[in-house]
Amino acid sequence: MLKNTTALSEADRSRLIEMAWEDRTPFEAIESVYGLNETEVIRLMRASLKPGSFRRWRQRVSGRKTKHQQLRHPAVIRAYCPSQYKPR
Repeated sequence: MLKNTTALSEADRSRLIEMAWEDRTPFEAIESVYGLNETEVIRLMRASLKPGSFRRWRQRVSGRKTKHQQLRHPAVIRAYCPSQYKPR
């Protein structure tokens, strides 16, 4: 099934799913943090989400420029919006 996800804690698994849902977090960032490539992230999402939620997620990320580092503009070097994690 999933080769690298068995060693993930529940908190890491939850964070990985959150990163996959975020529009500005590329699959390459997920791979650098958790060691899972895009295909493995898709498998994890399929196994973790309800079928309808998985279909909606796949529809959102398919072909999205922000989910693939190579499709981004070269000037964008961050994985998230600068104001995303600032306390309000």
